[in-house]
Amino acid sequence: MELEVFKTDGMSSGGSVALPKEIFEVAPNNHLVYQDVRREMTNKRQGTASSKNRANVRGGGKKPWRQKGRGTARAGTTRSPLWVGGGRVFGPQPRNYEFSLPKKMKRQARVSAYAHKAQQNSVMVIEDFKLQQPKTKEIFQILKNLKLQKKKVLLLTSEYDPLAVRAGRNIPNLTIRMASDVSTYDILNCETLLIQQNAIEKITEVCST
Repeated sequence: MELEVFKTDGMSSGGSVALPKEIFEVAPNNHLVYQDVRREMTNKRQGTASSKNRANVRGGGKKPWRQKGRGTARAGTTRSPLWVGGGRVFGPQPRNYEFSLPKKMKRQARVSAYAHKAQQNSVMVIEDFKLQQPKTKEIFQILKNLKLQKKKVLLLTSEYDPLAVRAGRNIPNLTIRMASDVSTYDILNCETLLIQQNAIEKITEVCST
């Protein structure tokens, strides 16, 4: 799959780059994508929701009234779930929601996500660039030159660029990730996948190991 390479001014560089077929032209496995996205979203849950059952509610040690002779139902505690102020039945308790997937499944899910974006013609390649200062207006101008300022964009870099991260963190529709750290959810959660040219090698390396 050949894609045109753009410069930061929005013009074509005159060259093109071949995206690896084993990543961008495979048949996506939708179920693996679902499993990996579910894993990532589930692992973000805190699992701290908690309620008091009848053992945790304070008080209720005294029997409210005698067992027989009142003509009403027997009761052993005022903290029964049937009483106002009593414990809750089957309420939420702190728990760990985390689960994991094998590395091969996570890798194949990421490959499927790349293939989805390629099928939707939502992949663009830009020349590597370095900002001189962490200025938001500079990276916003690059998006504007590429006519992406109104789209949700994921920018993949070959290595960590602190200036670009600082410059782009104030742009709500822009996410910057290293190609080695990007997740399946990150790839799917954008309208346009903008890849720096050198990051393609990193994508190939990560998805083939």
